Parts: sequence; structure tokens; C-alpha cells
Amino acid sequence: MSAAASPTARWFRPRLLDTLHGYSFATFRDDLAAGVVVGIVALPLAMAFAMASGVSPQAGIFTAVIAGFLISALGGTRLCIGGPTGAYIVILYGIAVKYGVANLLLCTFLAGLMLIAMGLLRMGQIIKFFPMPLVTGFTNGIAVLIFLTQLKDFFGLPVAQMPSGFFATLQTLNQTLAQFHPATLALSAGCLALILFWPKKLNKLLPAPFVALVLASVLTAALALPVATIGSKFGGIPQGLPEFRMLTLDLNHLSDLLAPAFTIALLGAIESLLCAVVADSMTGDKHDANQELIAQGIANVVVPFFGGIAATGAIARTATNINNGGKTPMAGIIHALLLLLIILVAAPLARYIPLAALAAILISVALKMGDWDIRKALHFPKRDTLIVAVTFALTVAFDLTVAVQIGLLLAAVFFIQRMASSTTVQKLQPEHAYLFERHSIAGKTLPDGCAAFRVEGALFFGAADTLDTVLAGSAGCKVVILQMHRLVLLDTTGLLALDELNDKLRQGGRALVLCGAGGDTAKMLVDSQLAEHVGERNVQPDLAAALTRAQELLRTDSV
Repeated sequence: MSAAASPTARWFRPRLLDTLHGYSFATFRDDLAAGVVVGIVALPLAMAFAMASGVSPQAGIFTAVIAGFLISALGGTRLCIGGPTGAYIVILYGIAVKYGVANLLLCTFLAGLMLIAMGLLRMGQIIKFFPMPLVTGFTNGIAVLIFLTQLKDFFGLPVAQMPSGFFATLQTLNQTLAQFHPATLALSAGCLALILFWPKKLNKLLPAPFVALVLASVLTAALALPVATIGSKFGGIPQGLPEFRMLTLDLNHLSDLLAPAFTIALLGAIESLLCAVVADSMTGDKHDANQELIAQGIANVVVPFFGGIAATGAIARTATNINNGGKTPMAGIIHALLLLLIILVAAPLARYIPLAALAAILISVALKMGDWDIRKALHFPKRDTLIVAVTFALTVAFDLTVAVQIGLLLAAVFFIQRMASSTTVQKLQPEHAYLFERHSIAGKTLPDGCAAFRVEGALFFGAADTLDTVLAGSAGCKVVILQMHRLVLLDTTGLLALDELNDKLRQGGRALVLCGAGGDTAKMLVDSQLAEHVGERNVQPDLAAALTRAQELLRTDSV
């Protein structure tokens, strides 16, 4: 049996296997160039994301190495880059502060299992169920929180650890902002200015965050600047391979960790699949969403055993990979190997990296990750603007889990309202003329004692009461025809409403004839035995056949 036809290949087929066929030296050269650039970009970001998440900088690098390698090697995309991202910072920091780093690692492991389950259950299309106003709202909220949490290191405030809550953070900033450290502020402001105004032409060869990191480290070491560094806070970064350590199972907090673990998994799924969609739009490629979820899950299951944090698809690094000529998943693998080489060779130099530079990098990430063009909201429907505003406010003031839950609930309510309002039942008139002749009333005659209606849209729990129009508009008629060829959705509530309509008509000595149902709707009529209840001959393929059946019923008076 070939790999393509094997059962395993159907549910587990890394994209790397497909790209290795005919892999050439020229392709490797392009992947090497792109992988090196992405690795340079990822180095400062990995350390900054880790520190902002409440763990050591090497945890971020280990995550970028291990997760970056696994996601590229096992994923369902060709060019997506995996690793720690800014979207996770707020969640991970809150878990670390509340439950400790050991439980943060356990939480990441649980989230990985959930992601694998999502992939195996073929839930790769989950991104379709999250409307963009919801994604925009919580992304902007996360950006604001990242910005606020980095002000401590940006200004050099005398605070041992920033609190995890929004209001507590504001209170701490209000109490300590006047005690800023001039040298730290000058260094961080200079780094931020360099990142924001670095020429785009140079950014392709020398990424701005990397340049800011190197220059700030050189200045700190050469001038002996009195600013906090990785060396002064963490004692530097250990040189060597990450060590394997078993996770600590905390049974006292295990149930408490399930909700944040699900939040990590859900956000990871959204971010990774959004990243895949962006990559597809830039390259014309098509990703395997379920395979990508499985790879993301495997990465998040593995990294906690080496002290790493949650990882997902990184949109900015993926775009950097594509813009620098990456061709296959090998580019992502090369980026991970480069970071590993840096750990093995240049780790001692990390002790000179100032925390102010990393804070500047994260603030630039926060500024860029949000969609701050308020003018767009003026052109949104009011319901979408409300979803953006509510999700944003809840993300900032409370947490992402509450924001997503309420945002999804609002989106669902608005969707149900719109679907219900678009569902109509119209009485057919002889003067009506439509495109499809077999369903059109044009040229056909309604016999006396017969009324015909057409239901359009979705006949579901939010619109089932629209069938009341049939009873109100068919008084005095012995036969009622309900045309269903424009019905796009029928659920159980809709079926029950049809059954109730049939019973009410039958109680009055009248008959219901259904026509035009096709596809899933026709199957549901049979499977639910509604067709049998109405009468097999009273379910017809089109209006012409339904009119013929109505004439039979009226002639025989057997309604």
C-alpha cells in the first residue's frame, strides 16, 4: 500500500514529506537564506516573550528551537514558522503568577493534548467559527496588556514583579512611574525609535529588533551602563542543550488548570490557523489545517519537558520567511537549528542584553499587532463594532477566556437574529415569475381550494414561528402547498414546526403538500419520518407535481 493510500497518511501527513520530492540545492539555498534571517528575528523575540510570560529568557529560546523544529517538520503548512508569540503573554503570565511556573508547564502540556485531539477530530476548520470582529477585539486587548506590562522594564521602575490584573497594573504604574530610571528610559526609548524607524530596505538583511538588541548590548557593556540586564536578573543563559525534566503533577490545582489550558489550546488553534491562512494568501498555497493542529499539539506536549512555554504559528516570522525566499518547511527547521547553534556558541554573551531593549522590542510588537485604525469601525455594522468593543474591553479588564466566551455568545445571538430575519414565507401568486420554471408559479394554475407558499432562508429554532404565516394565509383552503427549494437550512426545531403545521391542518380536515426539498433537507424529511407522517405522495419534487397532487386531493376530497 502506498503512503498516499495508507490509513496513517490520511490523518497524519506532514507537509515536509511532500516538499522533499525533487528537493534541489537551489531550493536548499533559498531555505537556508530565509531560515537564517528568521532565526535572527526570532532570537530577541523568543527571549522577550519568555520574560514577559514570567519565565527565564532561555525558556523562550528553547521553545523556539524545539517547537520551531517540530512545527515545521510535522506541520500541515509549507512556510509557517512556529514558536512563542505575543498573543500568549497575558495568559501565561497570569498562570505563572497564580499557580507557579511548574503548573504553567503542566498547563502547556494539557493544551498540547487538546490541540492533538482537535486535529484528530478533524476540527481544523475551527477558525471559520470565530468572526473577525472577535479576533480583532481580543488581539487589540492583548496588545494593550503587553504594552502595559512592559512599562516596568521600559522605564526601569523599582517593582520586583508586575501584577497580572489590568487595574492592579494601572495602580502599580501610577504609584511608581515618577521613580523611573533615566538611563534605562533613554536606552529603551532609543531602541524603540530604532525599531520603529529602521529603513525597510535594510530590515530584510538586518532585522530591526536584532540590530536594537546588539547595539543596546554593546553600549551597555562598553559604557558599563547602570541598567538591568539578563545577567543581573537571571545570571545569564546556560550554554548547552536544554535538559529533560519530568513535569510535576499538581492534583490540588489540576481542575483549576483545565480552563486556562483550554484557553491556550483555543488561542493556539486560532493563531496557528490564522497564520496558515496568511501564508496561503501570500503564496497561493493550501494548508492542511488538521495536520497543523496535530503538529502544534505535539510541539506543546514536548516543550514543557525542556522548560519551554506554549508555542503557536507566528505570523510576523512566517511573513519574514516568505519575503526572504523560503520555499519549504526546511526554512523553519534551519531557523530552529540556528537558534540552537547560538545557544551552544554565544550564550555567554546574552548576559549583557539589557531588559530595556527587550521591553522596547515587545512594545513595538504590541503597537504592530493591534489594528488601531478606528475609522474602519465607523464602516462596520453596529453589531460587529459592539463585538469588537466588548471583546476588547473584557480582554483588557478581565481575561481572554471571558472575552472569547462573551464575544462568541454575542456573535451567535446576532447571527441567529440575522438568520431568523432572513427567513420568510411568501404566498405564491399567479403573476409571480421566477427563473426556474419547474418551481415557478408562472404558467401554472392554482386550483380552487389550494394555497401555495414558499419558505426561504433557514427554518431553524430562531425562525420556526414563521410557519404561522401559512396558517394565517390559507384560511378556507383544503390543500396547502409549501415550496422548499429555497430552504438553505433545516434543523430539528424546523422539522417539529413542519410536523406541527401538518397536524394542525389535518385537524381541520386539510392537507399539507411539501415540494422542492433536495439534498440534506430531503434526507431529513425521510430520516425523521416526517415524509411518512405527511404522506409519501404528499412530498413532491417540484411545484408542478405538487399542483397535480393537490388536484387529486381536491377531486377525491380525501384530504
